[in-house]
Amino acid sequence: MPAQLLSQPNPPPDASQLPGVLGVLKIMLDLNVLSSDELKDIQDFRRAANFIAAAMIFLKDNVLVERNITHNDIKNRLLGHWGTCPGLTLIYAHLNRLILKNDLEALLIVGPGHGAPGILSCLWLEDSLSAFIPQYSRDKVGLTRLISGFSTPGGFPSHINAETPGSIHEGGELGYALSVAFGAVMDNPNLIVACVVGDGEAETGPTATAWHGYKYIDPAESGAVIPIVHVNGFKISERTIYGTMDDLEICSLFSGYGYQVRFVEDLNNIDQDMAASLDWAFSEIKKIQSAARTGQPVLKARWPVLILRTPKGWTGPKSIHGEYIEGSFHSHQVPLPKAKVDADELNALQAWLDSYNISELIDIPTGTPFKNILRFVPSTPEKRLGQSNKANGDYNTLITPDWEPLAAEKGTQESCMKSIGKFLLEVIKGNPNTFRIFSPDELVSNKLDAVFNETGRNFQWDSAARAQGGRVIEILSEHTCQGMMQGYTLTGRTALFPSYEAFLGIVHTMMVQYSKFVKIASPGFCLSSPTSTHLYPQAHETKWRKDIGSLNYVETSTWARQEHNGFSHQNPSFIGAVLNLKPALARVYLPPDSNCFLSTIAHCLRAKNYINLMVGSKQPTPVWLSPKEANAHCIAGASIWKFASTDEGINPDVVLVGIGVELTFEVIAAAALLRKEVPALRVRVVNVTDLMILGPEKSHPHALMDSDFVSIFTKDRVVQFNYHGYPNELRGLLFGRPRTDRMHISGYNEEGTTTTPFIMMLSNGVSRFDVAAAAVRGGALVNEKVAVDAHIKIGVFMHRAQKAKDYAFEHGQGWFFLLIFVLPRT
Repeated sequence: MPAQLLSQPNPPPDASQLPGVLGVLKIMLDLNVLSSDELKDIQDFRRAANFIAAAMIFLKDNVLVERNITHNDIKNRLLGHWGTCPGLTLIYAHLNRLILKNDLEALLIVGPGHGAPGILSCLWLEDSLSAFIPQYSRDKVGLTRLISGFSTPGGFPSHINAETPGSIHEGGELGYALSVAFGAVMDNPNLIVACVVGDGEAETGPTATAWHGYKYIDPAESGAVIPIVHVNGFKISERTIYGTMDDLEICSLFSGYGYQVRFVEDLNNIDQDMAASLDWAFSEIKKIQSAARTGQPVLKARWPVLILRTPKGWTGPKSIHGEYIEGSFHSHQVPLPKAKVDADELNALQAWLDSYNISELIDIPTGTPFKNILRFVPSTPEKRLGQSNKANGDYNTLITPDWEPLAAEKGTQESCMKSIGKFLLEVIKGNPNTFRIFSPDELVSNKLDAVFNETGRNFQWDSAARAQGGRVIEILSEHTCQGMMQGYTLTGRTALFPSYEAFLGIVHTMMVQYSKFVKIASPGFCLSSPTSTHLYPQAHETKWRKDIGSLNYVETSTWARQEHNGFSHQNPSFIGAVLNLKPALARVYLPPDSNCFLSTIAHCLRAKNYINLMVGSKQPTPVWLSPKEANAHCIAGASIWKFASTDEGINPDVVLVGIGVELTFEVIAAAALLRKEVPALRVRVVNVTDLMILGPEKSHPHALMDSDFVSIFTKDRVVQFNYHGYPNELRGLLFGRPRTDRMHISGYNEEGTTTTPFIMMLSNGVSRFDVAAAAVRGGALVNEKVAVDAHIKIGVFMHRAQKAKDYAFEHGQGWFFLLIFVLPRT
């Protein structure tokens, strides 16, 4: 036996190893739930789907194999993943049967999204492709386009994405399918989501935590997930962990998570096995839901999970060139990668495709499927997995309350988070079934706890929170919060994700993956600003999906006031992650006070199809603007703050720009210091609340025209930015604006520890003394009265900075932080 054949997996263990209860479940699978005709029809559907899936990977011509395949029929580039496809077509076929039998509203979320051929073939068979993309008609012309165009320019990509009808998850970056599924069923009481978790994906940390998702599902108000773990044993070139676990080990693992486990693994009777297993899973779900909906909820309900064991690349080539294909990692992607040039592989492909006997399933001249294989395709289009309104756009407009009655009085102090907590309380009251907060155990710490005056946490394993209809999901897993928010949003609702600033980076790539999905999916055009009539086209390829709510992040507990937790909690990098997104999708706001934050969050919760990041403070800070002023300021995105400027900002020598709560405070304090110490210096103070206005003209829908940019920042004066994030982010954003050589940026400089708030400012060069010194340097270039003793004034400012440091180290507290406190003049 060649050494390569050692990659063949071990056989599954004997059922005698299993405990009694599990053994009963295995015996139950001997029941024949399908009639002989039903069994044949469902097997024929799978055969047709598997043929189409395999053909999609290889064929550019002769797609129904009406003659022997030649090398010229093979695509020039072979792309795609075969290994998981036969398992996916099995699941798809049987879900159709379950939907038809029980008149279900259902979705399918596919963790192994690389199995796109298996899903697309089923979508074509049920005629869901042509419902949205007419060129993929259910005939020979449409089938030829599907097969020949797959993974070629203009065709479907190799992964499930937003162009795939019925999908709300791509699965390219593994680990998130399950949490997305749980988010989708929340507040959708009649929805069943089947979620396929590949055994490679099951190795990821996010999936491991997401298994706890059912502990946050109230069966009285929400639907249910049927997790299906597809154990086919291999990843790209290595065994999977689950593939090496026997049934007893898997049973113990999932029992510990709180599930009832059922195995689907009888390859000789796989369709009866799967049909019986899905019937069992649905009946268990109905028991749990019925009990909860009649006021007698099952405490710590044990929901069903299916473990599907099939060989990798099942029904494909058995071996080639002395290596196993079926049942090994060699079938993960393209099982016959040299079919275009190698005669043996071409012959193997011919035999493989012939084994499906496609002429028994599809009328070759017309390319239409025979009716018997469509027996279990629901006749009602919206019941089909590819045409569900829940997947393709069913947005519930969020009712946002008037925020102005909650505004703070100008000239007082208020916490941004305390203020919006009161606003979110009103949002919850007005949207009891279409709004949720997903928080990684930080809601109270971030001072958003006003919402608990109306709602609670939705934690079903906690007797104090069980069955209370709580709107807050609080789990110490950013990945799970992100996935649940995605599923909740993509099925038509609105959500908020508040987090410590430093830890939002944990979901950086998840957010980016989601933005790619939305970039493809979202329809229409966006306005350049809330008041603009200039339309900017979005480069979205999928026109048939409807609007969805935006993803809304609130970033608080920021580095500027994380001096008590230390360096580990100081990291504003998520701002840069959002800035790098497609401009049509990205929105970054840094409201300078609580009233501006109220205006911003009201706008973001109403907005659709965006990624909104709002950065604020949970500490009490000055309220600079009245509600009317705050609203105007937020609509504009930036404005000259006359109250803090010299002569209301007219004809300045230097422009000081604050971006962020604490950084703006230091700019205003610096301006007050300069008025006293350098009265000859003319200062203009600007605040930017919408970061996207700074980009070059037309680079972003919110970007200022160059003429407007100059009117705020002048044509030729030095501009000193005091920025909450990393300076390079702002440099990249400003690149392309006129005369960037005069623009100087200070920001978070990766300096921090457990210290005083003001030393945090000093350590990063963004304190009032740093800003004042920079202002004198810049003003001295154009104002001779400032230039004559500029070096003396700068020396005085930096001396004071050192004194502040000395005091803090000696006394353990700072006395300079509020020394110069300037409130707006009324």
